Amino acid sequence: MTTKQRPQRPSTVPRPSPDSPAGTAAAATPAAPVAPTTPPAPPPDPWRGRGGNIGRIPVTGVAPLVDGGRWPTKAVVWEQIPISATVFREGHDAVAATAVLTRPDGSEISARMTLGTPGVDDHHAVLTPDVEGDWQLRVEGWSDPYGTWEHDATIKVRAGVDVALMLEEGARLLQRAAEMPGRDGEGAEVLHRAADRLRSTSAGDEDRLQSGLTPDVRAALDRLPVRELLSPSPSYPLRVERRLAAFSSWYSFVPRSEGAWFDENEQRWHSGTLRTAADRLPAIAAMGFDVAYILPIHPIGRTNRKGPNNTLDAGPADPGSPYAIGAAEGGHDTIHPDLGTFEDFDHFVARARELGLEVALDLALNCSPDHPWVREHPEWFTTRADGSIAFAENPPKKYQDIYPPNFDNDPEGIYAEVKRVVDLWIAHGVTLFRVDNPHTKPVEFWEWLIAAVRAEHPEVVWLAEAFTKPAMMHTLAKVGFQQSYSYFAWRNAAWEIREYVDQLQHESAHYMRPNFWPTTHDILTPTMQYGGPPVFKLRAALAALLSNSWGIYTGYELVEHVARPGAEEQIDNEKYQYRPRDFARAEHEGRSLAPYLTRLNEIRNAHGALQQLRGTVFHGSDDENILCFSRRLVDGHGEDLVIVVVNLDPHAARETTVHLDLGALDRQWWQRFEVTDLITGDTFEWGEHNYVRLDPHHEPVHVLHVRQR
Repeated sequence: MTTKQRPQRPSTVPRPSPDSPAGTAAAATPAAPVAPTTPPAPPPDPWRGRGGNIGRIPVTGVAPLVDGGRWPTKAVVWEQIPISATVFREGHDAVAATAVLTRPDGSEISARMTLGTPGVDDHHAVLTPDVEGDWQLRVEGWSDPYGTWEHDATIKVRAGVDVALMLEEGARLLQRAAEMPGRDGEGAEVLHRAADRLRSTSAGDEDRLQSGLTPDVRAALDRLPVRELLSPSPSYPLRVERRLAAFSSWYSFVPRSEGAWFDENEQRWHSGTLRTAADRLPAIAAMGFDVAYILPIHPIGRTNRKGPNNTLDAGPADPGSPYAIGAAEGGHDTIHPDLGTFEDFDHFVARARELGLEVALDLALNCSPDHPWVREHPEWFTTRADGSIAFAENPPKKYQDIYPPNFDNDPEGIYAEVKRVVDLWIAHGVTLFRVDNPHTKPVEFWEWLIAAVRAEHPEVVWLAEAFTKPAMMHTLAKVGFQQSYSYFAWRNAAWEIREYVDQLQHESAHYMRPNFWPTTHDILTPTMQYGGPPVFKLRAALAALLSNSWGIYTGYELVEHVARPGAEEQIDNEKYQYRPRDFARAEHEGRSLAPYLTRLNEIRNAHGALQQLRGTVFHGSDDENILCFSRRLVDGHGEDLVIVVVNLDPHAARETTVHLDLGALDRQWWQRFEVTDLITGDTFEWGEHNYVRLDPHHEPVHVLHVRQR
């Protein structure tokens, strides 16, 4: 059933006006030293209430923002968010800045920002959100009277200019700081004591000056600084989601192949079921994957059904493509009778959850000519001049078994119907959707649908299967898709990988989260066709260790690499036929990469440095076939540093010297340190320059954990 009342579409998130500034004005400079007195109440801030587009202390270039705050910046719980802004003022007085995140409940976390390049006025901080929900981000610029006094007093006292005056002004400033509301007792005592010493006449001028510059004084002011002319930027939206939205490991498979069997008497295949598919879940969980992604499980149309390898002459026993959705039995809200019932699907989901897996369902808004929508809502499709309904095309490719919906003829009806279908599967335990070809549907539809679902089910994660132009991929991410397929499958040379990862971690990391797949059920690149087991190992390592989300298509562990002639996809493609596999035999015979994939997921799960998109540093190598990169994370638990070295040549051993940028690793050029290979267990001593030899037929990758200092 559908409704003709179009659901309310979400508007762009409004941006509040700047927060009212608060602070104090600097005390007037006396003509000569005077006896200490209680600091007077500061006069009203002259900027308060004046309006305009710039504060008293200008704050510009706040980042990260998505199109100036049009859409929320994305983060997940416990993700380190790098915040930056340009903060400056007229004249020479010191300025500073504070980065602030406001939780959904209105409470705040903040950090004083550090000045980056001198003379450029760029300020930086890192903050970590701790709960899910809609947050706000802002940067507060402020005049820093302590910084101004420190600079001026140091110069003047040492030059013998206005010595008594500068020391008295410092004493007054620290006294005022000590009595600020919210000052802790220890800090107040330190600041009062420093103020007294600044006024002491029993010590020399330099000693008096240094009493106002001690580490204890700085620490107290770092905890609660004196901030004048406080000028906040606008507050911008920040969406904080659950961890799986950014850090995940996907395993894709086709349920009908699991348990499929060949009837010798009938000389035909019989489909596996959701129950037999559930038997595959323990092995998926044992390899360390946390998402079990299944291709469409709906009835498949008969009209123009595709046969093996995408042929047009399907036989009576050929199952057809699961993407040609819809038949007499039903459409997107129905399960193929061969697979079972909703009770069987519920069993599948429950078994997945027992194993720590979440279920992702393929949302493919394709319709076979037999789909109920075609009969009940022909206006949802495009009618050609001859009266026929247009099938899907990507010239020269033709998909005669699929009718793509037209979202413009009756948007009210089709929007509501798709939402109903999505709600149905969520009610049966689906928490992730891999969306097939979202770039062929209106972007505004996805913005509406994802927002509507999020309002009721914020836990749902959306993965965009959009191998298309960057503008479309980026915009789909901006409007709501938490993850996106990427160009990783086609980035093979070292320079291509470096360039692509740098783009992902710097230009779009605050809204687009890439998911790296070496192969999919649609893609088998020439590199994967001819590299054998070594290329499957090294590409899995790159996918798992370069991106915080990655995935494989079933059969990867068996190194399935024979291509269909004329296409970048596998021969005997599972989209068009049953393809059961003997995983147990392959493992018994030592032909399976399952242990290797398991180890990669174990390493990812054990190292926080590998669970973030940002922070990849590429290092030099004398051989362009050797790629070296590192990930470093510093948090309350200390430092986690992983260095990865990969031989990109799957055919030959390579030996060379790699050159580490030790400055980027917070080490001196002369330092040596111990590293342990997390794949082999070997231990080495490394430094700035290191000899490596990697044989792809033995082990093409070093994953080196640097011993914590």
